[in-house]
This record gives sequence, structure tokens and C-alpha cells, in this order.
Amino acid sequence: MRVLVDLKMYGRFAAGIPRFLHHPLSLQEAGAIVQRRMAERTTNFLRLVERGIFGYPQSPYVPLLKLAGCTLADMQQMVRTQGLEDTLRALRAAGVYIAFEEFKGRAPIVRQGHVIPVQAQDFDNPYLSRYYQAETGGSTGIGTRVGIDLGHVAALAPCVMLTWDAHNVLGVPTALWRGVLPDGSGLNNILYASRLGQVPQKWFSHIASHTWRYPWRYRLATYGTVIVGRLCGVPIPWPETVSIEQAQVVARWAVDTLQARGACLILTQVSRALRVCLAAQEAGWDLTGTTFVVGGEPTTPAKMQAITRTGARYFPTYTVAEAGRLGMGCSQPADEGDLHFLKDAFALIQYPHQVPGMDSTVPAFHLTSLLATTPKLLLNVETDDYGVVETRACGCPLEAYGWTEHLRHIRSFQKLTGEGVTLVGSDMVRILEEVLPARFGGSPLDYQLLEEEDEQGFTRLNLVVSPKVLLPDDRTVLAVVLDALRQGSIAADSAQAIWQQARALRVKRMEPIWTTRGKLMPLHLAQHATRAPEAIHHADEK
Repeated sequence: MRVLVDLKMYGRFAAGIPRFLHHPLSLQEAGAIVQRRMAERTTNFLRLVERGIFGYPQSPYVPLLKLAGCTLADMQQMVRTQGLEDTLRALRAAGVYIAFEEFKGRAPIVRQGHVIPVQAQDFDNPYLSRYYQAETGGSTGIGTRVGIDLGHVAALAPCVMLTWDAHNVLGVPTALWRGVLPDGSGLNNILYASRLGQVPQKWFSHIASHTWRYPWRYRLATYGTVIVGRLCGVPIPWPETVSIEQAQVVARWAVDTLQARGACLILTQVSRALRVCLAAQEAGWDLTGTTFVVGGEPTTPAKMQAITRTGARYFPTYTVAEAGRLGMGCSQPADEGDLHFLKDAFALIQYPHQVPGMDSTVPAFHLTSLLATTPKLLLNVETDDYGVVETRACGCPLEAYGWTEHLRHIRSFQKLTGEGVTLVGSDMVRILEEVLPARFGGSPLDYQLLEEEDEQGFTRLNLVVSPKVLLPDDRTVLAVVLDALRQGSIAADSAQAIWQQARALRVKRMEPIWTTRGKLMPLHLAQHATRAPEAIHHADEK
């Protein structure tokens, strides 16, 4: 049955690709689309709520709204009198929201003594014709499969185009160092760029499909896109395997392109951009004229300074797999991670969230989708991200389109990241609490995973092991961890392959770190102590 569903989905994909590729976007069209959506934000929101929630009885939002005593007429009146964001805040205060664990389908919705069972797929947009599926990294549990609609890629392409124009990279020779499915970032970036008429010349993939369990459906979607695109006259590149240690291959492409064309654009993760720059620096190559479009992990000062020392420049993006692009880098940034929030496509409010195991709260992001093409219907859905949200004039061309809200210091209160790959939490917890104690002795209290930034700016994952545990040597311990991940989920296997290439995982002999509340968290983010002061609040400050 599942095979038939997949075949039907990819059949739609093959049929939809020609139509998608034959309608490249113009800059004038992109600006008009965004400006129209800005003017119609509340109308689009109410239309989506009427059809996707009140008009869909199976929606998990329906019982929440009933408990809050909120009808469609009530919501329409609130939006007219209070505005969209204030309406969302009022709904959040009344219990109309979806917590992060609820959205992932790992916990039921509990409000006012009522328990509402829920699964991750219950939030799928019921009106989409999904063309292919990606899978989230499963950073805090099993990865979530996300249906991608070509219409949603087309809907967000104007935002990408306007941003590339603001950074003067439209028409520049382009390459990407992104993965193949189930990592959806590679195919998504190919489709975005192709929609803009800027088909990448190279698709470098850090993982070869033969190195880990690669389901046929992902191979079919990846290579089918290339074949269909070429049949349509769009020269989409074949994925070319370039491992993490081979960053000089990407750097060499950049240098050759700079000599021939004077500029180039590389779409990749933050850590991979840093690796390209370090490879160029080691070879004595000047990357002036290179622009990196980066994402996947925080843009820390150390990483960004190392990139710009080579003469290259960069701008960040902010993406949530279940929603798409949420933020695009400002061309007049206040800091290294300054983004314009795409207010024409989404609404965002913040609400205090108690960080598990810590005496602090963070202003967690709560997202609401405004476009009918969003893969998941979002109404005050809490993500595991938080940060600074501010409205200001920046002088960037993007504010002329109404994107005056900026996002900065975006961090996760649950997610560990190494080399742009988010941790598969459930697999790693099993290894820390079961596999390692069984193999080397000790208890689950003797092992922990700690995220830190090293002296070069790379985000490293340290396997903390108590000195009380007798270990043969670090290499043996890491081999056990990587082998256990290899035997786990597809996302875990993918993560171990990348970490093994990048040597992102190392052993650190010290006692595991306990929280101020006397808890030992298997996964510990060292950045909690260094995050932006305006974005974290301790319990005694509430």
C-alpha cells in the first residue's frame, strides 16, 4: 500500500516538474507577489483558517478552538478589531497553540483537563498534492516526514529572488554543497534556483547514496528531477559526491569560476562554508567575489569572521522543514545572523518557554502559516527555536517590501548541531544510556553529549565520559558510537556518516554537567551559558 502511495506521489512530481520549470520568475513579478501578499495578510490567514481548520473537522485545532470557545466568527471579529498578531497572542493565552512535542506527535495535547491524541501527520495540509517527501533531522526524536508541494516552492521563490537581488547575486554562477533526499535542502535549493532561472552549475553532495541505507523513493525523486529537468531543457546538475574532508574541491570550483566570471554563489551549511574558506586559505586562494548563502546552524561570530577573512561574504537564511523559508539575510545587518522575517508568508509571536532541566525561560517562537501551500498547517505552533524579534529600519532594499521585522540570535533550546547536521536525539540517548554502559561499564550518569565551539569556530559534539569509567582508547569508543548510529534510523545513519567525515565527534574525559536544578541531561548545549542576554530569562527574573 505504501509503495502505491509513493509511486502515485512521484508520478505527480514527474508530471509537475515541467510546468514548474517552464515558468521562471521575473524580478518585477517577485516584488508584485510579495507586496500583494503583504496587503492581504489577514485575508489570507482567515481564508486558510476557514478552509483548513473550521472546514476540516479532523483538524487537531478544532477541539482546541472549541475548548477556548472561539468560533470562526469570533476569530474574524478579533482579527478585524485587534489585528493578526494580537489575535494570535489572545489565542495563545486561551490555550490555542501546539507545543513542540505535540506538533511532533510525541505527546498528546492536554488542555483544561482534556486529552487530545495527536500524530505528526494530523497537521498535514489536507489540500496539497504532495510531490516528494523530505525528512527532518530528528534532532530530538524520530525524524518527521514532510510532504513538499511544488506550489509552496513556487510561492516562496519570490522571497528568495528579492533577497538575492538585494545582495547582488542574481545571475551569478551558482553551486550548492547540499545533500540528497531525505535531506530536502539540496533538492529544494535546486528548485528555488531553477525557478529564478539561475540553475546551479554544480551540485556537490557531502553524502554518497551508497554509503548509507538509501530508499528507492528518495533515489527516484532526486535523479528523476535531474532527468526530467534536462528533458525540459533545464540543465540541472547530477549530484557529485564531495565528502566533508574534500572542501578543496568546492574551493577550487569557486576559484576557477572567479577567474572566469568574477563572482560566484555557493549555497551550503555554515560549517561547510567555513571548511571551503579554510581550504582556500590553506591553498593561498583569494575568495573575493564569492558569496555564501548559509543556514542549518547558528551563524556565530567566530565562523563568520573566518569566512570573511578569505575575502568572501555571506548572508544567512532561516528555514523550518515543516514550513519552508522563514527568514532571509539582511544586506545591512546589525550582526552576523540578522534576518528579515518573511511576514507576507508567516506570522510569528513569542511566548515564554521553560527550558527542560534549567532554571530559565526563553521567548519561544510560535509560528502561524498564511499561505495555502504550506506543507503543515500552523496556528501558534511552538518551535524549539527562540531569539530576538525586533522592528527597525535598516536601509536594506528588502524593507521596501514590508519586511521590517528582524530576527537575530536564533538558537534552539533542545537541538544539538554538528557540521550542520542536527542530532538524532532518540538514537543518541539510547547509545548514551544503554549501549555505552553495556560496553564500557558505568551507568547512564557517566555519559553525556556536550555541544561546544572549537578554536576554529566549528561546532563540535563532545562525548563526555566520567574519568571513573575505564576506556581502552578514544578511537574505540567513537567507533562504537558511530556503529550504533549506523544501525539506527536513516537520519541517524546519515548523521554518523557526516560526523565521521568531519571528525565532529570527540571524547572528553570529565564528569558530566549537571543542571542547577540537579538534573543530568543526556544532551547538553554549552551555548546556554553564552546566548544573547536579551533572549534568555532566569526563573528569578520572572
